[in-house]
Amino acid sequence: MAVFDDIGYEDFRRMAMDESLSAHEKIGFPDAYRDAHEAAIFADIASKLSNLSRPGQNVLDIGPGCAGLPRLLIDACQQRAHSLVLVDSPEMLAHLPDASGVIKLPGFYPDCDTELQPWLGRFDAILCYSVFQYIFVEASFWKFLDLSIQLLAPGGQMLIGDIPNVSKRKRFFASETGIRFHQEFMQTTEVPDVDFLAVESGKIDDAVILGVIMRARAQGCDAYWLPQGAALPMANRREDVLIVKP
Repeated sequence: MAVFDDIGYEDFRRMAMDESLSAHEKIGFPDAYRDAHEAAIFADIASKLSNLSRPGQNVLDIGPGCAGLPRLLIDACQQRAHSLVLVDSPEMLAHLPDASGVIKLPGFYPDCDTELQPWLGRFDAILCYSVFQYIFVEASFWKFLDLSIQLLAPGGQMLIGDIPNVSKRKRFFASETGIRFHQEFMQTTEVPDVDFLAVESGKIDDAVILGVIMRARAQGCDAYWLPQGAALPMANRREDVLIVKP
């Protein structure tokens, strides 16, 4: 939907207050992309952020939004006595429940680095899901990555999840499977137009993801390029990066 194109932090603040939008639409997704999928998405997240299964962890969620995923995370953290810090606009955070052990930090990450200073080296798990593409356009994504690594505790894990990779998207829609998917979804006989040589300004591609992995490794972390579970609604064109501080 065009309403979800080229949006950023200030747009999300406005959308959070728009009562005509569903919870999924407030965070930039048509309902069909998230309805009935959030349990599978959270299971995929938890399988990669294995520290979430341990008791008494410090957890940071960057840009949780206001739909079902942060509620699943809040419940999981409550069950295991985690401390959970949620960083997002005050308008988004107002939609999320207050709970014991949950700290709401209003602001635009990574520009809230001063407020996060007490947490340097303390987070066992950091989640940034379906958000990196906006940080990539609106902020210094090196500052985003460098601050996140500084916030990780020894043994800490960070999942940059649901990254829309234009390179992966092109490979998919150039394949027989992708062509069938496009034709069935769009109810057309046309073949999707794919130009591997086109420069996609403002879009994340293989080079950006590889740069994130290499910069994390240069700072002493292990970093991995991971597929999403096949059951996830956008697994054919999105993927994840896992960063682990030894």
